[in-house]
Amino acid sequence: MHVRLALVALVVALVAAAAPVQAWQDGADALAYTIAEEGFSLAAPEGWKRVQPKSSIVETEFSIPSEGEGLQPGRMTVMGAGGSIQANVDRWYGQFAQPDGSDTKSKATTKKVKLAGCDVTIVDITGTYKDAPAGPFAGGKAVDRPDYRMLAAIVETPDRGNYFLKFYGPGKTVAKYADGFRAMVEGLVPAGK
Repeated sequence: MHVRLALVALVVALVAAAAPVQAWQDGADALAYTIAEEGFSLAAPEGWKRVQPKSSIVETEFSIPSEGEGLQPGRMTVMGAGGSIQANVDRWYGQFAQPDGSDTKSKATTKKVKLAGCDVTIVDITGTYKDAPAGPFAGGKAVDRPDYRMLAAIVETPDRGNYFLKFYGPGKTVAKYADGFRAMVEGLVPAGK
């Protein structure tokens, strides 16, 4: 009997703990988020939906409505990570193949800007995305996704490490929200401002 009561109490606690998450996802503040231990604030574009991250290494995740019937939604992840900027960008190049067999790096664009006192590297890559459903470091078989695009920004904070904002999905979906992604990145401000 005591075990049954304990299980009921546990289920009630779990349901109660989940309730604020749902309210948070649907609330007006769902588009606002922070990076670098709450050091910098950003706001995702209208129409994006904040969701529970699929991986424990992802701090914030958004699902982006697909632009076209039968297409997967876009995905934007935010995480802190190590490694050099170039090593990470090169890894992203390696996640794409070109239909004509050419080098992905030669088709991608990369630029550096200064925002809110941070160096930011912005990358734009198109091609066939080698999706790793279990995560980029988990191994397993990759799924080829033709006509995909990735927009990414690496924010180098002065004292809290590097943060990676990676938006990818079907080319049409990313194209529709590309200006919103850029506006989000360019809207980077120190938290509380």
